Amino acid sequence: MNESTRQQKYSKLIQKDLSEIFQKDKIGIFGKAFVTIADVLVTPDLSIAKIYLSMMLVPNKEELLEKIRSHKSEIRKILGNKIGKQVRIVPDLLFFIDEVEEKASKIDSLIDSLDIPPADEEE
Repeated sequence: MNESTRQQKYSKLIQKDLSEIFQKDKIGIFGKAFVTIADVLVTPDLSIAKIYLSMMLVPNKEELLEKIRSHKSEIRKILGNKIGKQVRIVPDLLFFIDEVEEKASKIDSLIDSLDIPPADEEE
């Protein structure tokens, strides 16, 4: 499914502003955790934004995800104050853990743990 240019612009706007909100963390939900917005996908009607989070230095990612979800209305309100002049509706925010980075690091460690003998030099 291809995103429209409008969806892509909207996604980028939300990603940029949510990144700033998360960086400042005025709500105080992240503690020492380093949470970044890996990706934002917006539905064609722009009513729902799926936010994919990358979490570093987080021992329990599911727990932090639940904490973020429980503060969704506050996060959405702050976002609304930032983007309200550029958009008609502030989308509903759905938060997910970004699995791409997670899987990539697992694959990297698997590759590192393989015992591959050096190739024989054949003429």
